[in-house]
Amino acid sequence: MLIHKTEDVNALDSEKRTPLHVAAFLGDAEIIELLILSGARVNAKDNMWLTPLHRAVASRSEEAVQVLIKHSADVNARDKNWQTPLHVAAANKAVKCAEVIIPLLSSVNVSDRGGRTALHHAALNGHVEMVNLLLAKGANINAFDKKDRRALHWAAYMGHLDVVALLINHGAEVTCKDKKGYTPLHAAASNGQINVVKHLLNLGVEIDEINVYGNTALHLACYNGQDAVVNELTDYGANVNQPNNSGFTPLHFAAASTHGALCLELLVNNGADVNIQSKDGKSPLHMTAVHGRFTRSQTLIQNGGEIDCVDKDGNTPLHVAARYGHELLINTLITSGADTAK
Repeated sequence: MLIHKTEDVNALDSEKRTPLHVAAFLGDAEIIELLILSGARVNAKDNMWLTPLHRAVASRSEEAVQVLIKHSADVNARDKNWQTPLHVAAANKAVKCAEVIIPLLSSVNVSDRGGRTALHHAALNGHVEMVNLLLAKGANINAFDKKDRRALHWAAYMGHLDVVALLINHGAEVTCKDKKGYTPLHAAASNGQINVVKHLLNLGVEIDEINVYGNTALHLACYNGQDAVVNELTDYGANVNQPNNSGFTPLHFAAASTHGALCLELLVNNGADVNIQSKDGKSPLHMTAVHGRFTRSQTLIQNGGEIDCVDKDGNTPLHVAARYGHELLINTLITSGADTAK
């Protein structure tokens, strides 16, 4: 194939990509070589500031990466998110490409705009082999991003148990907290990652550890309707009546949340106090009234929920249900004997 002298090898498409970007994305080493010898700019940046090297790495083409580097591709080039080719390799499981790039870098701990290192990206995407490689090459296992989240937080949140185990075996801090006080257990519990939750509990992490809002892993699991996690945490002895900074217990969260019905039943069956009140006097029954959780209000009443309890403003659950217009709930409360004269 010949490139005619009249052709512009650096012509841009609508995304500011050159033919070299395309060849790199396709991993075509021969065309890459030909384009460069015909005057293609090796470090041209597209709209997102991605270079052909970023593209070659994303396509996991070791050969394309080697050709570009032979022609002085910038291994430290950053895109608009400040990601280098190593970040892209880590996110895309491009282990062979990373092995080519790493010896040319002064550090594997460079962070992107969000403060994430290549290790964060590898952990987030569940790439065990890449995590192993980065750790072997000196990655900081406890590096934190802009929100103080470690690689372990991300692996736990995404449910990558093998990566979680690997990081912990290499000395990752199991009790690490981000800026809002979330631990890896909070992260896993909130996203329903039951196997990671079990693993962390087996390691003996503090089950009732709180974040800056006073919420435990059980609070978060209830808020997000993660019933399997709620079951595991309660079986393991989590405090079902732990109040957060506002005085809300996991039962308040289960009463309010969109998918908390089964969580609420699990808590009630595990001895949660159905009449506990928050700092503003709201009981779990008040929470069902605010959010119109009709079935859950019945469960609470059947288990001793005080139907006419008043909050700090003197409102009963019936007042609250009426204010929010939840007709089914109003009927349930009245049928169950709510005092309409209050």
